[in-house]
Amino acid sequence: MRLLTDIRPLRESADFRRLWIGSTVSQLGQQMTAVTVSIQVYALTHSTFSVGLVGLCSLVPLIVFGLYGGAMADAIDRRTLALVSSAGLWLLSMVLVLQSHLDWAQVWVLYAVVACQSACFAVNNPARSAIIPRLIRPELLPAANTLSQAAFNLGFTAGPLLGAAVIAWRGFAAAYLVDVITFTAALYALFRLPPVPPTGAVRRAGLRSVLEGFTFLRAAPALLATFLADILAMVFAQPRALFPAVAGAFFGGGVRTVGLLQAAPAIGALIGVIFSGWVTRVRRQGVAIVLAITAYAVAVGLFGLSRTIWLGVALLALSGAADMVSSAYRNTVLQSAAPDAMRGRLQGVFIVVVAGGPRLGDFVAGTTASLTTPTVALLGGAAVCVTGLLILLARNRPFRVYDSQTRALS
Repeated sequence: MRLLTDIRPLRESADFRRLWIGSTVSQLGQQMTAVTVSIQVYALTHSTFSVGLVGLCSLVPLIVFGLYGGAMADAIDRRTLALVSSAGLWLLSMVLVLQSHLDWAQVWVLYAVVACQSACFAVNNPARSAIIPRLIRPELLPAANTLSQAAFNLGFTAGPLLGAAVIAWRGFAAAYLVDVITFTAALYALFRLPPVPPTGAVRRAGLRSVLEGFTFLRAAPALLATFLADILAMVFAQPRALFPAVAGAFFGGGVRTVGLLQAAPAIGALIGVIFSGWVTRVRRQGVAIVLAITAYAVAVGLFGLSRTIWLGVALLALSGAADMVSSAYRNTVLQSAAPDAMRGRLQGVFIVVVAGGPRLGDFVAGTTASLTTPTVALLGGAAVCVTGLLILLARNRPFRVYDSQTRALS
């Protein structure tokens, strides 16, 4: 019985192995840059509002270019598109090095770079994700997506810590320079890939092409359900916005407690990856998604009742592990249910959901907590999420029986 991480995609496909290593290293550098930008903006402005604007500068380009970038990934060679957008990200990291080294001290420069980085990432991510099914056997997609989640969570966990350490050691320019160096690995990995042109009916990128993606999604109930399930989790059971309030109210802590709560889900996801060898053997991915998100929501709801910091951290870690499993299967359904000619556009929609859902969830949780209490917000949100999932599973048979290996839709 396989218990530890299934690394067969790395063993069997040299192209996937290079892509994964490049993504892992570059993700670490990108998360270092993310925390460094926030710290530098605060150092320049001494304003938390100004730091908050960093998120807004990244959100709008991510939504707009996520949709258009997906359409581009279905219209031109995906390797070329990923290379060009990665080169853009590399150049923007160089701009951050220069602005810090030359001491320009202009916050608008940071905002502009963040917005451009978000646009490049929104083009890059659909292209990269649409490449993966062309590199490995279909039955290894769950394992490949689990490995991709490991890369993301490793960067999310270690990147900010390394970024802060490098800033303390050598300053902002050094932290940005590490991102430049690590991103070179991603460029090399993409350069070594063979051409990956889209197959099937190829349409020119544009509004009509984007709308075709939404039309296809509406006619694919199993695939649509994965998006709806993620929206239920992120909008109604996202606890992130409440961490500053519950750190003191629940646990009597301060800033360090907030940091611990924020890190807990990513740590749980990494632990989940280590013991993810079983994910490839699951055939009913729709049911698995519902079970994983249910576990996520229940953990978040119980977190609302916890008053001991280590119990709270353990529950958040459990939510992170469950979210990792859900994400791996949602990506698997997307990559297997969508024809190659549509994968880029649907990956673009996926980015919009992933980017917009948590931010809307922050608003819902914060508003509910302000009208009631954080405990009510966490418990009520979890209950709404689980109820919605059960309704979704009961009313959507294609989702209930979906198997990525046979692509059973009915």
